[in-house]
Amino acid sequence: MGFLILMIVPFIIVLIILGFLLEIIINKLLGVEKKKISETSGKKVDRWGRGIILVIFLCTLPFVITKDINVMKWYWILYLILLLGFQSILEWNYLKNSKQHVTTLIFLMLSVTIMYNIEYFLQLL
Repeated sequence: MGFLILMIVPFIIVLIILGFLLEIIINKLLGVEKKKISETSGKKVDRWGRGIILVIFLCTLPFVITKDINVMKWYWILYLILLLGFQSILEWNYLKNSKQHVTTLIFLMLSVTIMYNIEYFLQLL
């Protein structure tokens, strides 16, 4: 078990670093100027929406942990879809004249693809 954790932690760190680099590249290609929803009138909607999604997923987590790995995988895929989908909708709605929502949708697709194939990636380690 300890060996598995030693293998997963660097994998997660590399994914995070690649995510930051990919975000910079995508934003430059699309000409996106990074803005925050909290600087618009959607600040309350953003906070409440993220809070509700987080509370629902934290409340359901104990029931999912006891299930097999497939259930956990789909649990996290659903969480990513809801969270990044919600963020993308808010960016599209509140950040007019910005393509930032496209960057978020690209990350949504990549995240779901990585989560769906996580077992394959872990076998490569």
